[in-house]
Amino acid sequence: GRERTAYTVDYTDGYGGRQRKQFVRWKEADSFRIKIEGQLSKGTYRPDAEKLTTREACEAFLEHCDGRMRRNERMTRKMLTVYRGHVKNYILDPRHGLARYKLNQLTARNVGDFRDRVRTAGVSVPTTRKILSTLHVALEYAISQDWLAVNAAHGVKVIGSRDEGSKRIIPPTKDQMKTILKAANEDTQFMILFAASTGLRAGEQWALRWADINFEQSALRVLRRVDSYGEEGPPKSAAGVRDVPLSEHLLYRLRERRIRSPYSANEDLIFANKRGSHTCHDNMVKRRFRPAVLIAEKPNINWHSLRHYAISTWIEAGLAPKTIQTFAGHSSLSITMDRYGHLFPSEDHKAAMDAIAGELMG
Repeated sequence: GRERTAYTVDYTDGYGGRQRKQFVRWKEADSFRIKIEGQLSKGTYRPDAEKLTTREACEAFLEHCDGRMRRNERMTRKMLTVYRGHVKNYILDPRHGLARYKLNQLTARNVGDFRDRVRTAGVSVPTTRKILSTLHVALEYAISQDWLAVNAAHGVKVIGSRDEGSKRIIPPTKDQMKTILKAANEDTQFMILFAASTGLRAGEQWALRWADINFEQSALRVLRRVDSYGEEGPPKSAAGVRDVPLSEHLLYRLRERRIRSPYSANEDLIFANKRGSHTCHDNMVKRRFRPAVLIAEKPNINWHSLRHYAISTWIEAGLAPKTIQTFAGHSSLSITMDRYGHLFPSEDHKAAMDAIAGELMG
């Protein structure tokens, strides 16, 4: 029987639908009216942003990714697993996550605070960046569904230490490589030699088939890679599809291997396991490569070091940076130079600077 007063904001959204929201206080209603009018004038109003939570948007995003994986639309099982881990363990974590926020409550400040909570919890800078990248992709999906107009994660950066990026890649030396090769059995020795000569990433090497080797032109073609689930897909980037030259010694060893292998047809894997399937990288490293490294007393060398070694030998041989970028499958020359620029001879740098100065002053 008590008389009450309420205030209603009645408006038409950008899609022609009528929306109404009620408030107890006039000040709250007027503030909401001003906000909505601003969003409508800018075209950023989305009615679902007031209803859907970040949890619902992330769950819908994962369901969308699962569908893409099943349809083979550039979504691997490994990538989906990574997305799920970031969403479950961080973005929707009840302690420091964003699950409770409605989409219209997400701001750059809220995302920045989330980033800080994650870092304070002890998560590394690279992992935090990957988590924010997943959040950004999930919010982009929400935008594509017209649930959201602005991606609050866009532009939120994770700041590393002062010396971040200054650590130079130090490849294994030739003596270290010889010691490791000597400690490995014959089959493992060839796997190591192949990686240290071609610079292929592990997934690219284990996905190679005999048809990818051109014995007449002394080259191999990288067309695919395999992930930890044994599922094949395209290389890491478009630049990953490439031709890599092969030495006569490596070609000779490949011919020998093909003759001895029970899997020698064009469609067979070069580095097939006993069942003709892909080599399991983790098992190979644990059971074969790592023991050889320990016997050689070179514990700081991992499998990816073989790729660094290959690239360092190309630099030592005097190949041009652009050629090295192509053989390595780097998406840009800046990646090559950022990682390996210090390995190029200093006299080459001086000659380049002299040439530049000469062009300007001449």
